[in-house]
Amino acid sequence: MRIWVNDRLVDEADAVVSVLDHGLTVGDGVFETVKVLGSTPFALTRHLRRLAGSALGLGLPAPSDRAVRSAIEAVLDANAYGALGRLRITYTAGVAPLGSERGTNGPTLVIAVVPMAEPSATTSVVTVPWPRNEHSALAGLKTTSYAENVIALARAHAVGATEALASNTAGELCEGTGSNIFVVLDGQVVTPPLASGCLAGVTRDLLLEWSDAAELTVPMSALTEASEIFLTSTTRDVQGVSAVDGRALLADPVAPGPVTAKLRAMFVARASEQTDP
Repeated sequence: MRIWVNDRLVDEADAVVSVLDHGLTVGDGVFETVKVLGSTPFALTRHLRRLAGSALGLGLPAPSDRAVRSAIEAVLDANAYGALGRLRITYTAGVAPLGSERGTNGPTLVIAVVPMAEPSATTSVVTVPWPRNEHSALAGLKTTSYAENVIALARAHAVGATEALASNTAGELCEGTGSNIFVVLDGQVVTPPLASGCLAGVTRDLLLEWSDAAELTVPMSALTEASEIFLTSTTRDVQGVSAVDGRALLADPVAPGPVTAKLRAMFVARASEQTDP
């Protein structure tokens, strides 16, 4: 594997950053995961816009759009990843003193790509007792401070699920560890608003633009009241939820409900027509 580190491509064995990098010592950084279809990153403009917004939200300078695009092109040209790839852009505050204070050496940029499997049509999820803080300074930013997600996802994996869903501090439905949540209530498709503390997912935003889904404050009880539930993310697209906390939602656990199936097919079709919507 060839990986971009700061200003050049290097072999995987030589892809290193300083042990004093603030992204390592205190999680001071942001990132994006981008789906690559063939040789084309999907919705790259939206991802780079969010990367810049997350960086500015942390008080970091926004990375150069042109420089990042050039580095991505170099990474994709230098690696074999099949028909579907997972591109990761990591941008940190760079080398800094040990502690919360930032250094003056400038940011670190790392870009890598690996093969990605096609997402399954459905999956099972669990709820976790650790709420998102919608009032946090990090709310809505895609940062590398992911330890809470690691713990929550480990709990999901321990019981055979692939995602963990969390409320916010108000007890409202918020998001998964790496996905947004949609529920079908009385025939209406709704997803929590950004004010809930959830991330503005790229797939979420596209689905809101391409369908009649709406943003609405949703209580956690909606997980037991909804006729269908599905997740959206870069690596899942539109993925039906077959069970929540072991409670089956679908008669056939591998076939999404009719609303989810329709939106899933629509998203795949639109995404194949527009690679940078």
